[in-house]
Amino acid sequence: MLELIELSPPYRDSFLTGLRDLQADGRLLHYDLASISADFEAFVQRLHEKKDRAKIAAHRVPGVDYWLYENHAILLGHLSLRYELNASLLQVGGYIGYRICPAYRRQGYGKAILRLGLEKARASGLRRVLVTCDETNIGSKTIIEANGGQLENSILLEGDPIRKLWYWIDLP
Repeated sequence: MLELIELSPPYRDSFLTGLRDLQADGRLLHYDLASISADFEAFVQRLHEKKDRAKIAAHRVPGVDYWLYENHAILLGHLSLRYELNASLLQVGGYIGYRICPAYRRQGYGKAILRLGLEKARASGLRRVLVTCDETNIGSKTIIEANGGQLENSILLEGDPIRKLWYWIDLP
């Protein structure tokens, strides 16, 4: 059974294994594996605090991190759901960002994580979400379109040779 969960202490070992895989692929490098491993409960607390505007930096937006698990045992991926957008997220990132651990790509988990993330977005009160990806990321384009994404725009940001695609998904 696939499920998006918020981290809690029982997921420590499987989370650390999955995080190592994602970091080996160049993802989630801002997470300090050594400090998370040393004090997992503090890390989980910091993740939960991201939902509270009073506990985050002024330039950040409130949101939640979910982790895609199979049978509560295997970490397959990560999804960030932001409850609002700032100027930066409007250009790149959108309301939802997701990644699948390298060993589990091209097996349908990308479509599943976005579908489950859209359910979480709807439950949080959002009615329309922006999801962005690089024009060259054929996998993400396919995942977004399979989940109802409608291409609105393609932009070229200063200093970036790859266009960013903006997809909007209505959440009835």
